[in-house]
Amino acid sequence: MTRLFRHPLFAFGLALRVAMLAAIAPRAVTEWYAPFLAASAGQLSADPWAVFLAQGGTPAAFPYGYVMWLTLMPLALLAKAAGIGIGHAYGAGLLGADLLSLLVLNRMLPGRDTLLLALYWLSPVMLLATYGLGLNDVVPMLLLVAALYCTRRRQLARAGALCAAAVSAKLSMVLALPFFLIYLTRNRALRQQSPAFARGAALAGALFGLPFLASDAALRMLLNNPEMGKVYQFSLHVGAGTTVYVMPLAYLVTLYLAWRVRRMNFELFSALLGLGFLLVVLLTPASPGWFVWIVPALVFYQAASDRLAVLLTAGFSALFVLDNLPPAVMAALPLGPLAPPMHTMMTAAGIVLALRMWRETVSSNDYFRFSRKPFVIGIAGDSGAGKDTLAESLRGLFGSHSVAHLSGDDYHLWDRAKPMWQVMTHLSPMANDLESYANDLLALTDGRAILSRHYDHGSGKMSRPQRVRSNDFIIASGLHALYLPVLRECYDLSIYLDIDEGLRRYYKLRRDVLERGHSAERVRSSLDKREPDSIRFVRPQARHASLVLSLRPIQPDLLEQPPGGPAPRVKLLVRSRNGLNELSLRRVLVGVCGLHVDLAMDDSASEIALTIEGEATSEDIAMAAATLFPRITEFLDTTPQWRDGALGLMQLVALAHIHQALNKRLIW
Repeated sequence: MTRLFRHPLFAFGLALRVAMLAAIAPRAVTEWYAPFLAASAGQLSADPWAVFLAQGGTPAAFPYGYVMWLTLMPLALLAKAAGIGIGHAYGAGLLGADLLSLLVLNRMLPGRDTLLLALYWLSPVMLLATYGLGLNDVVPMLLLVAALYCTRRRQLARAGALCAAAVSAKLSMVLALPFFLIYLTRNRALRQQSPAFARGAALAGALFGLPFLASDAALRMLLNNPEMGKVYQFSLHVGAGTTVYVMPLAYLVTLYLAWRVRRMNFELFSALLGLGFLLVVLLTPASPGWFVWIVPALVFYQAASDRLAVLLTAGFSALFVLDNLPPAVMAALPLGPLAPPMHTMMTAAGIVLALRMWRETVSSNDYFRFSRKPFVIGIAGDSGAGKDTLAESLRGLFGSHSVAHLSGDDYHLWDRAKPMWQVMTHLSPMANDLESYANDLLALTDGRAILSRHYDHGSGKMSRPQRVRSNDFIIASGLHALYLPVLRECYDLSIYLDIDEGLRRYYKLRRDVLERGHSAERVRSSLDKREPDSIRFVRPQARHASLVLSLRPIQPDLLEQPPGGPAPRVKLLVRSRNGLNELSLRRVLVGVCGLHVDLAMDDSASEIALTIEGEATSEDIAMAAATLFPRITEFLDTTPQWRDGALGLMQLVALAHIHQALNKRLIW
């Protein structure tokens, strides 16, 4: 922050602001704002609007709420006590809000001091509207930017309170609230925290809004504000007394487009909010102060885009200045025939900006592309290999609110007590309704809900059909998840669990005896009976997987111990046919997690093999993921559930492939 203040551009921008405050006495300040604040400072009251109107003031002077009044009053009182003009105190208040806005934006764009100072601190829109014309839109803009900052930090109660404060400062800020609500609804990780936003907004709204609504004078000023009717001035008469109002139509269409995004991240949310405000100011004969609302969105857009975006925004800002200069100044400029169409040229530049913002920050956004189709993961493997365990661990990463799980066990054709199991095993495709399994997976992939039964391993019976909704991530696990070609074609990532046979038998014995209540003899008999079907139907699926995960015991002799003993230590073998940024992964596993990693490739470099040994904690694995895949962490839950040991490593390796598959999808 101190580096920001020491920057030459900051000093230049501050000097420019002070000079404009000293040299310019805007009409809005001298006729409206300063007289209102002077009346309030002269007669303190909880209803300053009534005091001002009782003294013969104009109803157009201060159509704002308590937050705007409370922001400007402290300096007005100091100015009155010191015998300084109220207009200077008003300007100093705007300068303070402007400076705070710069600091909040600096928090949101760390390390971009020069860019931020050039694009915001020296913005012609900010300088003319705030200091040349004396308009106070920088105050609600500050509150809205602060609400955005708190939302990104997931401080939702504070964000809600700041949104309500922004609306109190200027009623037009109510246009932002639907975008916040859509974001909290469409971001499933934040949806469960949205009540905190509502509580903050309700508390601040009641604190600042109810006293305002109780004041007849305040409501009179608000309703007599000529800016209220400007949203209806741009209209199309379509005959028979029917009128289409363009700005409300464009705003509602933007809200609909935002709602259509199935999953939204902060970048997409802020871009859509900025687009909504940009369309409002372009399609309305708006006060120049309204253009202050779009400055943060333009700063974010330029920071993420190229030089052409900066040049286009500079041209738009220059046209804004020329369009809003006083008539006497415009007459003195040698503009000739360019003067009359100035507003049209500015609007055209703004529409081009809006189109580029949509193309570069919305349609190319990872979340926007991802929201069009769920990401589908298939997990196959033998009985007891850990398919559902891996599926549940991935659900813990993305959050149960973002995952639909389709288990192959739910598609057994018969309950456990049926006599067909005497001649057929679960591993046979003929003992499972694979057609329904495939149809349900296709439906979920297409975004449609399904009705699916659930197999209870305790009772051995099927439940009544339950509704399963499609979601951002769909995980299909089962003995035959990779058996049918139609299933394999659905997957963005296919995983096969190829567990060491002795270890698999140990895990299955441990699970079925300790968790499902079977006898050890029954489990061993079942394993022997299923072996031929495993060799014939299950194990060949490994060749169809893009990722094969194998666990091998470090001390095989420990597998002979009773099921209730401590689990044997294992090492993880990874075989990938698509690559997984293996060099970076190896470096992080060694450097961050302290593991031993061997890397090998086949002769054609078409398959990569990693052997990972050592114990890794969930904290180490979380740090490794943040280091390797900083972008994909936005897809994870607010508090991802990382696991210790081999399962955590499986999560990390799977996430590496998910990251790669997502990038491939976004490119295509």
